Formats: sequence, structure tokens, C-alpha cells
Amino acid sequence: MPLAKALELAQEYDLDLVEVAANARPPVCKLMDYGKFKYESAMKAREARKNQAHTVIKEMKLRPKIDPHDYDTKKGHVVRFLKQGDKVKITIMFRGREQSRPELGYRLLQRLAEDVQDLGFVESNPKQDGRNMIMVLGPHKKKTEAMAEAREAQAARKAERQQQGNAAPAEERAEA
Repeated sequence: MPLAKALELAQEYDLDLVEVAANARPPVCKLMDYGKFKYESAMKAREARKNQAHTVIKEMKLRPKIDPHDYDTKKGHVVRFLKQGDKVKITIMFRGREQSRPELGYRLLQRLAEDVQDLGFVESNPKQDGRNMIMVLGPHKKKTEAMAEAREAQAARKAERQQQGNAAPAEERAEA
């Protein structure tokens, strides 16, 4: 339809005439509330950013002569990070004469990789970098999957607490 008639129609319905495809022959326009359209598209973009996962690399530092209990604690942190869907950079720091025995650090990193192999995989093999030996572990599941699982578990715990809270007053009424 002619441009003048389209503008007249838009004014009549109190809408905006928005050009959708300028390169088409003839150009394609649409009658819409442009302010509402902009608001809805901003909300969609905001929602997409909210669900977006940020890749985070957590770091865990160890020493070659680590106590078994300390090792278990550090391993627990690595397990937690991998369950959350984060990558973990494990650094073994060598001091003094320890630098002449890098195989100790290598064995420690291999042991840690074997202990957490059900949650993550070795993304970069152990390599010596000056006084440090570095290895990167990546999670098997993506960050978004881990976030979704955490939300579901939290919702289940909340529902369980509410159910327990509702059950207690009913028991009190039954006793009275």
C-alpha cells in the first residue's frame, strides 16, 4: 500500500509504522507499538544474559610433601569446583631441593586426576613452569547443566522443608 495510507492507518490505530525489511522490493513495514517491542527485546536479552554461564578457572595450590589430610581437603575443594562446572588449575609449588625432584609433583597430580576422573578430565597434562608444575582439569558437565542441577536440588530442599513445616502443626493439632 502507499506510504501515506500506511502512515494514516498507523495514526488511526495509535501504533508506529516500523520498517522491517528495507532491502526488499517493495520495502516491508509493520504496524506495532515500537516502545513495547524495544522493552520486550531488552527483557529477552536480559534473561539470556542471566542464564549465560561464565567460564571460571579456579586454582588450587599444593606442595609436593603434602599431608594426607591436607590432600583430602584440597581434593574436596577440587571436587566441589568440578561439580559446579568450573575448570580447575592445579599448581604444585616446588621450593629449594624439591625442584630437583619434579617426579614427586607429577605423581601427585596423576593421583589427583585419578581421584576425580568421574567428575572431570585432564585438559592439559602436567608441565613444569619454572618453580611450579601446572595441570588443568575440566568438568565433564557444562556450567549451565551444573547450574540447572543446583537449582533443582535447591527447589527440592525448599519443598521438603515446607512439607516438614506443614506436617509439624498438623501433628500438634492431632495431639491436642
